[in-house]
Amino acid sequence: MDEINSIVLGGIRIDEPIVTITDLLVSVLCFIYAYKIHKSGKKEKTFLYFKIYFFVMGIATMLGGLIGHAFLYAFNFYWKLPGWITSMISIMFVERAAIEHTRIWLKDSLVKIFGIINIIEFLTFLTLTVVTLNFFYVEFHSGYGLMFVVLSLEGFLFLKTKNIATKYLLTGVAFAALAAIFFMNKISPHQWFNYLSVSHVLMAVAATFFYQGAKRIDMSSAKIS
Repeated sequence: MDEINSIVLGGIRIDEPIVTITDLLVSVLCFIYAYKIHKSGKKEKTFLYFKIYFFVMGIATMLGGLIGHAFLYAFNFYWKLPGWITSMISIMFVERAAIEHTRIWLKDSLVKIFGIINIIEFLTFLTLTVVTLNFFYVEFHSGYGLMFVVLSLEGFLFLKTKNIATKYLLTGVAFAALAAIFFMNKISPHQWFNYLSVSHVLMAVAATFFYQGAKRIDMSSAKIS
């Protein structure tokens, strides 16, 4: 099921066309959501971090689709790094958005500590990725960021506040986890619509729920301490 499928359009060879299209689907949605948050005019850091998350994830999935899949044959392996690194940056910012969201319940000093840990974590996984050129660390960083950081913090907020924004964000995490299951276990419905395509579609759904959650966040009750 890992066989690379190709099509030729106008004399141009495109590898893994469905994988590429589904990657670009995620990219387009992320750019749209980043623009919508920008146009909302909300100035709090939570919204800034979500905007950066969507924008950078849009770049990451665009690079992944075009360079990592469609035209990788025209590049060497090292060209995968830009997509990997931008993906890691995006995960760092969705973590920071969740951390900042906890300001509605946690003390400012604790939020700052979480922010410092976030930077250390990102730099650690970034270094491991660049030094080893192993995608495992990109995957692990994504899993840690979404399934541990975002899930834990938003789960905590849901238990304390029951706010609607958190429900959407947690649903987004659930779809991201489902995407990871298809990816890690290489569950492919079809040779052309393989586990990568499935995971991309699920990522698109996850991004939609993240946006629906982000736009419903109300930071007016944030504690100042």
